[in-house]
Amino acid sequence: MYPNSSILGRPPYKRGTSNDFLYQIPLNLAPALFSQQQLIESEYNARNANFHSVPLNVLSRFPSVSSSHDWNHVNHTSPQATAVPTTSQGRKRRSNEHCPFDVKRQRFQSPLSQAAVATAASSPAAATHSVVHLPSEGRSCAPAFSAASLPQTPKPSGCVPPLRGSPYPVLIDSPIPAAKDKLSQQILELFQTCQQQSDDLEKKELCRAELQREIQRLFPQSRVYLAGSSLNGFGSRSSDADLCLVVQEGPVDQRTNAIYILSLVQQLFYRLSYIERPQLIRAKVPILKFRDKVSGVEFDLNVNNVVGIRNTFLLRTYAFIENRVRPLILVVKKWARHHGINDASRGTLSSYSLVLMVLHYLQTLPEPVIPCLQKEYPECFNSAMQLHLVHEGPRNVPQYHSKNQSTIGDLLLGFLKYFATVFNWDKCMISVREAKALPKPGSNEWKNKFICVEEPFDGSNTARAVHEKMKFDAIKTEFMESWQQLQVRKDLNVILPVRATIQKR
Repeated sequence: MYPNSSILGRPPYKRGTSNDFLYQIPLNLAPALFSQQQLIESEYNARNANFHSVPLNVLSRFPSVSSSHDWNHVNHTSPQATAVPTTSQGRKRRSNEHCPFDVKRQRFQSPLSQAAVATAASSPAAATHSVVHLPSEGRSCAPAFSAASLPQTPKPSGCVPPLRGSPYPVLIDSPIPAAKDKLSQQILELFQTCQQQSDDLEKKELCRAELQREIQRLFPQSRVYLAGSSLNGFGSRSSDADLCLVVQEGPVDQRTNAIYILSLVQQLFYRLSYIERPQLIRAKVPILKFRDKVSGVEFDLNVNNVVGIRNTFLLRTYAFIENRVRPLILVVKKWARHHGINDASRGTLSSYSLVLMVLHYLQTLPEPVIPCLQKEYPECFNSAMQLHLVHEGPRNVPQYHSKNQSTIGDLLLGFLKYFATVFNWDKCMISVREAKALPKPGSNEWKNKFICVEEPFDGSNTARAVHEKMKFDAIKTEFMESWQQLQVRKDLNVILPVRATIQKR
């Protein structure tokens, strides 16, 4: 088990009720900004830390800034908190002065605007409304910009299950359409058996929480976020888990700083008994791949690839906005994996690209099955929204009521036909952001690329791994042959062995 765990299968801390920790993934916590000096000091921490107890030398030298930029410690539970006298700035707290958490204040650079600083200095009551509260740690921090400056989300009841106060999103028993034919019944059976279960998610969250504590020995104010299929509703029981290590609010140079940070984390992981095979992959977005021995889950850890967190909640909204989306995407991913075209490391399609391809198809039907969320609810998916507020964005997006009543079986057949015979691979780019096929851009990232799938937030090509014509031809062949076989027999087994797939999960 994890060396710090006090109870088998449980983290060494308790958050409310027995299952409450499942809803407490820290998606609402803002990462601190790190200076270059602190990144250098993190290596010193790595060399001087005992990773099974506490660091032997924890450096807390932060840049000296105005005290208005300090983290404000807030006690949400103690009635004495309001009676705490404010200490004089510029001196240490005396030993007999009360502090709600008995901790020393740490100072760090903050993007708090000068206007907000002036407001805080002139009106403590107004300052209360200019900070983002972090109840799980009893503290708050100043946001980079006020959430009130963002367009307000619509008021109708949302279709997306909230992360807190309700069952976990991937465990929601959302209505599943009735199967009217054999093919649809097979797809639903596959989905209901293979979709991610509560214990699968619990294993991932336990490991994430443990790793965050360990990594914070190197980067004390960092956060580790769970992202990808584990949260977006499209995960299966065999899905790997994506983790995003956020060390600062701004971008990190992926060619230099990200690799350096991951190399420090890799050294740390070598010392953890429950982590095996930590391997640094130097891709365009470098990742640290490893396996958790306790859960058996494979993880991919990146540094500050925050677009992955943003698109997690965009896809999560698509997953719950229409009840045919999740079963269809799961069977497409299983089909692609079975036919060897779902592995970006081998020059084929990533799961993310496949999901975007399915969403694009559902958006572009004569009667769309799903809308274009970024067009209809731009305020909910604002790319400038602070990271710790992203999960709040889609909470009020209402259920979509499509006039298209096609069965899931018909939609699967239509998806295969669309990319086998309709879509123009040579001239078009797949865009979920615009809900249509766009002309290929002329830039180097897109020119002469076999498959072009636009990332909805940063505009990159998610299918750039398909760079060999042989692999591209193999992908097109699988679409064509599967469509031809399925339209004749209308039996999922002709393109995907259902029983064997269910056994693998």
